[in-house]
Amino acid sequence: MIEIRNFSYIYGTAGNPALDSISLQIPAGELLLVTGHSAAGKTTLAFAMAGIFHHEIGGRIEGDLSFKGKDIRSFDGMKELSLHIGMVFDDAESQLIFTTVEEEIRSGLENRFHSEAEIGRRLKEVMELCEISHLKHRAPHTLSGGQKQKVALAATLALDTEVLILDEATAELDTKAVRKVFSVLKRLKEAGKTIIIVDHNIEDFLEIGDRVVLLEKGKIKAIKNPSDFKATFHTHEEGTTSLPLTSLPLSKNDGQPIISVEKLTQRYGEVLALDSIDLDIYPGELVAILGENGSGKTTLVKHFNGLLRPYSGNVTVKGLDTSTVPINELVKHTGLVFQNPDNMLFEDTVEAEVNFGLNNIGVKGPEAAKAILHSLELVNLGEKQKVFPRHLSRGERQRLAVACVVAMKPELIVLDEPTTGLDAKEADLMMQLMRKLQLEGHTIVMVTHNLQIVRDHVERVIRMESGKIVEDSVNRKFSSKECVSKECVSNECVSKECVRGGTCA
Repeated sequence: MIEIRNFSYIYGTAGNPALDSISLQIPAGELLLVTGHSAAGKTTLAFAMAGIFHHEIGGRIEGDLSFKGKDIRSFDGMKELSLHIGMVFDDAESQLIFTTVEEEIRSGLENRFHSEAEIGRRLKEVMELCEISHLKHRAPHTLSGGQKQKVALAATLALDTEVLILDEATAELDTKAVRKVFSVLKRLKEAGKTIIIVDHNIEDFLEIGDRVVLLEKGKIKAIKNPSDFKATFHTHEEGTTSLPLTSLPLSKNDGQPIISVEKLTQRYGEVLALDSIDLDIYPGELVAILGENGSGKTTLVKHFNGLLRPYSGNVTVKGLDTSTVPINELVKHTGLVFQNPDNMLFEDTVEAEVNFGLNNIGVKGPEAAKAILHSLELVNLGEKQKVFPRHLSRGERQRLAVACVVAMKPELIVLDEPTTGLDAKEADLMMQLMRKLQLEGHTIVMVTHNLQIVRDHVERVIRMESGKIVEDSVNRKFSSKECVSKECVSNECVSKECVRGGTCA
């Protein structure tokens, strides 16, 4: 079906190849898993197999790539290739351009000249399959990251192509949604479709995979059977109820909260996104917000820096009313790392991205240069200051977005899915950085689906459901720590190295 021979690719003016002498054959009906660390070349390989480099992006290409026995360059552009190959990008948002979810899916079907009856049938089928029927009339830009991924997947599945390429297509989905995608892909494989799953976490799909390709620095390091690969993996998501939490009330800090939310309600048209939320977060806490896609997590944290204003209720940050204070004042106190890092990146170099925020808060000259280098070294991008951000991998772009915020040293750092696009080792390093920043006095609030990093690093866990907070608990791993502080009052731990409100040994 797809044959790659001695294929190499170099982005624009980059010096090193993103893919280096790749040779691989993918027969019809195979479910191929492609994995590797960030910047290993996974997305680049996906783009190559879809024909995007040959017909859209360009760059320096060597070697051969054919589809169904035909040189991929001989196809009539992406228009013809898209009749055979469907792809869900790692940035699902970039695929969504219409005003409603229904229009996103319908547009591709109309371009295939299907009858109205056939269009209606496929629309209904894929929306039910991806569990997005209730989003039919919603504007894509109002959806959560996970919901956007579902819509992009549904739009691609509706076209019923012979080949389906999924690039990190489940990275922002909750556990339930990933299991649903598994069942969909299993059915498509049984129907004879060729499926290529590109992801740094492939454990959810090892059961139905035929082969695993491991990339490293643009080369194929190994090709294994899924059964051989399975032993090296440890799942990050083991269900939504297995966290070691205690339902005991949290002890309140004696000081004033850095964030105070009172009866917060938010609507998107007729949709109730937040339903009378009450929440206090105190200085120095590290808090995780969990919940299924569409539960209101991102909507909540966007109120912390004024990107959203309350429909009703109140939100204060450092005593500032977010409904009236200008955003440029709030960002001096709150740094937000977006769910999609590409929404933050628009400069020509990595260092310019970091410098943009510093310049906005008046940090310039040698002080700015020092802050840029320090923040990039913290996220292991110190050697990529001159690189064009769009040439970075998804994981590297995620780390760059964190560096942009960390460089400004806000008291409150809010991260929406900060480990999306990162492998297990990188995710752990990211959380070690968050713990370090916490010990330096920053307050950290993060939205995540990654239960492993919550277990290992997070003290307080808030769970949301249908726009409400349904649980606010302490991670027992931290609450059971012995107090390392000699200054205890009323038998409560006051050390930063113990969970706030933990009891002394």
